[in-house]
Amino acid sequence: MKRYFLPWLFCLSGITSAHAQKDYALREVNFTQVHLSDSFWLPRIETNRTVTIPASFERCEHTGRVKNFLMAAEKKGKFCTRYPFDDTDIYKTIEGAAFSLATHPDTKLDAYIDSLIVIIKNAQEPDGYLYTARTIDPLNTGGWVGKERWEKEREHSHELYNAGHLYEAAAAHYWATKKRNLLDIALKNADLVCSVFGLGKRSVAPGHEVIEMGLVKLYRITGKKEYLETAKFFIEARGQYNGYDPKSKDPMKNGSYWQDDKPVAQQSEAVGHAVRAGYLYSAVADVAALTGDDSLTHAIDRIWENVVSKKIYVQGSVGAIGDGERYGANYELPNNTAYNETCAAIANVYWNYRMFLLHGDAKYMDVLEKTLYNGLISGVGLDGKSFFYTNAMEIRNSFSHPDMERERSGWFECSCCPTNICRFVPAIPGYMYAQKGSDLFVNLFISSTADLTINDKQVQVIQQNNYPWDGGLKFTINTARPNTFRLHIRIPGWAQNQAIPSSLYVFMDTNPAKPALTINGEPVNYTVTNGYALLDRAWKKGDRIELNLPMEVRKVVADAQIKNNIGKVALQRGPVMYCAEWADNQGKVSNIIVPANTGFSAAFKPELLNGVETIRATVPVVLIGNDETVSTQRREVTFIPYCAWANRGKGEMMVWFPAAVKDIELLSK
Repeated sequence: MKRYFLPWLFCLSGITSAHAQKDYALREVNFTQVHLSDSFWLPRIETNRTVTIPASFERCEHTGRVKNFLMAAEKKGKFCTRYPFDDTDIYKTIEGAAFSLATHPDTKLDAYIDSLIVIIKNAQEPDGYLYTARTIDPLNTGGWVGKERWEKEREHSHELYNAGHLYEAAAAHYWATKKRNLLDIALKNADLVCSVFGLGKRSVAPGHEVIEMGLVKLYRITGKKEYLETAKFFIEARGQYNGYDPKSKDPMKNGSYWQDDKPVAQQSEAVGHAVRAGYLYSAVADVAALTGDDSLTHAIDRIWENVVSKKIYVQGSVGAIGDGERYGANYELPNNTAYNETCAAIANVYWNYRMFLLHGDAKYMDVLEKTLYNGLISGVGLDGKSFFYTNAMEIRNSFSHPDMERERSGWFECSCCPTNICRFVPAIPGYMYAQKGSDLFVNLFISSTADLTINDKQVQVIQQNNYPWDGGLKFTINTARPNTFRLHIRIPGWAQNQAIPSSLYVFMDTNPAKPALTINGEPVNYTVTNGYALLDRAWKKGDRIELNLPMEVRKVVADAQIKNNIGKVALQRGPVMYCAEWADNQGKVSNIIVPANTGFSAAFKPELLNGVETIRATVPVVLIGNDETVSTQRREVTFIPYCAWANRGKGEMMVWFPAAVKDIELLSK
């Protein structure tokens, strides 16, 4: 059996052929096989390595997260942070650091991680239980934690959530270093969990999903079927609890907050806490792939359609409602109170990539790309050490919601998002390619060199581009000998007049231009299958493919059922969504009107925000004179990529703009 590594799925050595009979239809290419040379992602990954990860470790020490483990080892003291899931910030940072070590060996970092692992090991109880909020002082655990183990797991304790992030960190560390020191801690804990939970044992639907994905990774490492069975058990435990009131509209009372209101196989709508939901749907995909359970596949197919057609923001964020950090009702996508947790965007990428591996359809990569370039990386500042927990859709000086974050923070009391960024960013190259037998899928466009094996022959794929600012893509295929395989190059939905794979958002105008493709300078009439241009030939050294994607500025309009976007437009260029920010527009942007006939110009500004493509247009702007008269004036305005906002101080920001003035609301101070 060929062995390969999936950075989020972990198909690692140790699985017997009997256990590997069922799995995803496609497999991704190890991110360490893809060597970036671009100016967009490579600097971000390097900043994550040199700034974000070290800062996260320092903050884990400074805030007492490491101290909690030290006190647990001594079984004395007082839990010194607020949340019992604060343990996971160390686990997630270790996971990101392990991924970083895989491409940038660092003896000092390696030794530091080992020192943390000793601290973690010392905090583990003899039977494998690892949860500092209880171990420090079992008789004084606080309101989140029950008097007995697992007592409040369904609601608040996060005991299994902590375990899940431990497993994911251990799997990453084992793969990157081949050391078992953290893995053995995780396996000991997982064996305890499997002995406690399961058919005929204790039953609970984990209050915050992630252990399901972690157990799958341990299964892939060890081949131990109990890990996969327990992951499936936790999924199937949902919807079985009779302590909820199914008639209540309160998500906390009817179970929907925890995706626990009905069995997963019967679910068809994304509900509840958006991060928990994304982790659940990702795990469902894992378990469905490994067990062949079609009822689970059909469920996440339905839920995905619900999200993409009714519950996702135009820049790829999910989780609209701040009360409960959750999905709202269908089409409930307010701008002035948008929540859009950064962790939910990361979970959305995890889920969409798994959907792609299940089905091989580019529509999932279209959603992944939209989230990745917009609503996800907006969560981390260009300095690598300032963050958004939530990602606003608009900030107005006059009447912004008081809970909306207007500027980035270095850390949060609940700091799940910064540490999630740590672990996500290093493995981004792993989303670029996938294989299915002799079929190679090209999903993301980043200048790089990928070293692959196709038909048992070495193949090198070189990408040269200036994406996402330019649509000119070049691919060079290098093989020692001619090699016949099918190359699937994703033609993004936005290049085919599709703003998103549904009618939730559409482009105002149709662009008739078809992306042009050539091989060795000769035009190719290609067919698009499942969103991919299919090129089937005997490839030889130096074969050159060029694909030109149209990069016009497109006006996006929303489904009329999103009430607050009626009569408004958003701007998209390539995969990038744009906003207007105060710093470029005389301190105010909530007064900008973008008529339907507006023309735009685009220009790259290397000195601005580490280098971004800007959009400019001359449009009407509403002004209030010194004598309090209201007028409009045509003015040149500037739009920047949404992901780059809030790096120059706090002020107004807008994504959606009225196309015409229909009414005026008068506000007084």
